[in-house]
Amino acid sequence: MTQAYARPGVWRALVGALEGVRGVDPATVLRVRAAAEGDVGGLADELAEQASTAPEFARALRGWVDAGGGVGGPVGNTVSGDTSIDGHLVQAHHIQGGVHFHAPASVAVPAAPAVPRQLLPVPADFTGRTSELATLDELVGRPFGGPAIVVISGSPGVGKTTLASRWLSALADEFPDGQLYADLRGHSGQDQMPAGPGEILGQFLRAIGAPHSPAGLGEQAALWRSHTAGLRLAVMLDNAVSAAQVRPLLPGGSGTLVAVTSRSRLTGLGVDGAAFVQLGALAVSDAVDLLRRRIGADRVGREPEAARQVVTACAGLPLAVCVAAARMAVRPRQPLAAMAGALDRDGGAGRLDTLSIEGGYAVRGALDESYRHLPPGLAVGYRRLGLLPVVVFGTAVAAAACSVRPDEAALLLDDLAEVNLLEELGPDPVSGADRYRFHDLTRAHAADLAGELETSADRRDTVRRVVDAYLFTATAAEALLAPSHRTLPRDYAFPPDPGQRPPFSAAPGALNWLSAELPHLMAALRAAAEHGWDATAWQLADAMWPAFLRLRPYDLWIEAHEIGLAAARRAGERQAESRMLTSGGTGLRNAGRHDDAVEWFAQAREEAVRDGDRRAEAQALHGLGQSHRLAGRLAEAATFFTPALDLREEIGYRRGAALTRICLGDVALAVDRPEQAVPLLERARADLLAEHDAYDAARALAFLGRASARLPRAGRTVDDIERQLIAALGEFEETGSRHWQGRVLEMLGESAEERQDGARARNWYEQSLARYAQVSATDVRRLEERLDRLDRPSGRSPDRPSEP
Repeated sequence: MTQAYARPGVWRALVGALEGVRGVDPATVLRVRAAAEGDVGGLADELAEQASTAPEFARALRGWVDAGGGVGGPVGNTVSGDTSIDGHLVQAHHIQGGVHFHAPASVAVPAAPAVPRQLLPVPADFTGRTSELATLDELVGRPFGGPAIVVISGSPGVGKTTLASRWLSALADEFPDGQLYADLRGHSGQDQMPAGPGEILGQFLRAIGAPHSPAGLGEQAALWRSHTAGLRLAVMLDNAVSAAQVRPLLPGGSGTLVAVTSRSRLTGLGVDGAAFVQLGALAVSDAVDLLRRRIGADRVGREPEAARQVVTACAGLPLAVCVAAARMAVRPRQPLAAMAGALDRDGGAGRLDTLSIEGGYAVRGALDESYRHLPPGLAVGYRRLGLLPVVVFGTAVAAAACSVRPDEAALLLDDLAEVNLLEELGPDPVSGADRYRFHDLTRAHAADLAGELETSADRRDTVRRVVDAYLFTATAAEALLAPSHRTLPRDYAFPPDPGQRPPFSAAPGALNWLSAELPHLMAALRAAAEHGWDATAWQLADAMWPAFLRLRPYDLWIEAHEIGLAAARRAGERQAESRMLTSGGTGLRNAGRHDDAVEWFAQAREEAVRDGDRRAEAQALHGLGQSHRLAGRLAEAATFFTPALDLREEIGYRRGAALTRICLGDVALAVDRPEQAVPLLERARADLLAEHDAYDAARALAFLGRASARLPRAGRTVDDIERQLIAALGEFEETGSRHWQGRVLEMLGESAEERQDGARARNWYEQSLARYAQVSATDVRRLEERLDRLDRPSGRSPDRPSEP
């Protein structure tokens, strides 16, 4: 073709016609601009090639022709050689004066491609997720500086795809240029590899009408960004496996929105400006609503409690709820209670097998695919963590379970959280280290794999290492909080490393740790008993003594010592048996089971006399006295306290003697003899301070303050009367004993009530009630009675509070 010249205005009109048209190669627009300056060489061939693959471009070209851009007026001579553009004849050989388009009237111009609306349909029974949808809307409103990217991550079956589809579907009007969808096949099974970026880019380019797709990934990505630079487009990238898989698929310009779903957190996309939404389990009410929509409101309405049991067993996992609903839908006459029972059979051990449809293990299969992508070391960690006797755990427990260093355990936990097989709960209140937990069904899956792939010895040792770790840390807390109690041996199958340190260094931190870990300590104790580790079982109960004494969880206190007593007897450990009887008896009497406590202490006394253990005998006598005291049998109490004091003084047990003096002072107060109580309590206070027992010294001060308040008040102000009690309150605040803070405040209220100062008494009682509410339902009821009695002065005085 020889160079020729057309009128510049004709080509400038074509430039205008092509502006913003989908599928136009930017290079072609530059060539048309050049034609406006007189360079039309080879242009007709380029226009023909573009029109043959881009219908919308062909339509724009036809409009230009029909408007006279290529015909009309003297535009040139006859030309030999022709090229067809969308049914128009382009004469393109030895052009003189212009390009001629002859358009046969019978040839129709192809319609432009439809605006892509590729999102998956949203299930009609979509429910809940109100807060998550609101969070997503807020994120889109923030400045991104490029394409808005939101990563929605969560465990398998939690509903990531459905949520993203629901969200983007509601935004359809904001993206007039379309909504694209691609399944990146990150966890699609062993028979399918994750989708390559080139495969998806080709799909996307064709959807928006691009004329061609280059072969190389770099060119494809560049072309994709060029074509989307000016578009208002939403893109959903479903089931992504990595940030590297997603990054080439990010469109250009700031008018696009990309929603990525993944089982991994894809934190690497943070450098691209991504925002992150972690999707958790459905709330129970929303899960019940989903079940209702699937099997019918009437059926759920007839068995509401069974419906809640079903969704609870499904752990709020939408996939699991839908699988359970599908099974129930084909059994319309079967009660919901039958499915609830199947899911809970054998403690839920077969739950994953129950949640299957047509022979396919729907929930298990989803988890299997996540597991299959784990590196070998991470897979071992996942399996072993599934064996833990505790639900929430941190680095120290994970290090023990997996027999690795703490830094290695921290990486393992973070990696499992990254792929959403663990849920991160935030920092531990004592150590500040991150805490984690399994989704219930994920934990069952990990345990099932451990049962298949770990040896019985490995499974046993995993649990034993964790139990030993708890025993070590609880014993360290006991040594700080109750050093006089820390006298019995500790046996470890896996001894702690010589340099190992607990996550606290002082008494307040030790008590905080015991408070936070109390449920897990009990789980470790139960696991020890179940495995037949008798020495470990009673030693854990013994090590938890400061938690029982100061936090007053009476049900756990009694359970631990019942387990510990049985274990000590099986092991033939006489000292341990005595300790379990006396420490457990203390729990029984403080829980109001006075006669049971008397029985336990009587057994302890008999064994101590038989063994010739005078110290243990004195401990049993003291416990018998306390049990009768709290039962209101004051005379019987004194008959045990007196010989207990004599025996303790005889053997030189100064701290024990001081504790018995506190009890004798309390009895003197109960019979309205404060003048007898004061010297007993003053001596007890001095001896306990000398023994560096701050907790019990504060108890002595509290009773001393109560006794002093009962002495004649001539010349004393209210501040004088309350001074010692308020000082005792401050000491208990330092030691962290909520129960005794409440007890001292109650004593202050009693003192005010005796002075007939009702307003001041109410103030103290209300403060006491607030402390008791955190530790003791029994004490709460008594304080509520006291407050009620202030309005009815003739009422009976409430029962005495529990005291060790």
